[in-house]
Amino acid sequence: MSDKDSILTVEVMDSDGSTFTLHEVCERGECHAEFVIKLVNYGIISPVEPSAEARQWLFDVAALARLHKARRLQRDLKMNLPGLAMSLELLDEVQEMRREVARLNHRLQQLLD
Repeated sequence: MSDKDSILTVEVMDSDGSTFTLHEVCERGECHAEFVIKLVNYGIISPVEPSAEARQWLFDVAALARLHKARRLQRDLKMNLPGLAMSLELLDEVQEMRREVARLNHRLQQLLD
């Protein structure tokens, strides 16, 4: 990677701890409740506090962002739910590795200066 190339990582931060009901997540994610329930069943997203009844679930901003990512993958790559789960897990690992490489490069640069 050259000096001009860079990796920008954006994390969704929610300072006030907003949560969204299943209905609100469906509206914001432009999907049906059945899809969200399937994502929860496959471990793709998780409610803040699991409940026996789906209509009582509350989701945080990170779950909403992950829902949007899952919808894009499904729409663009025609992925099924197991494929979505695996792909998102691998994307999370890649993102974590990039953060670690950036941290190590920064530390190395400090040591060389």
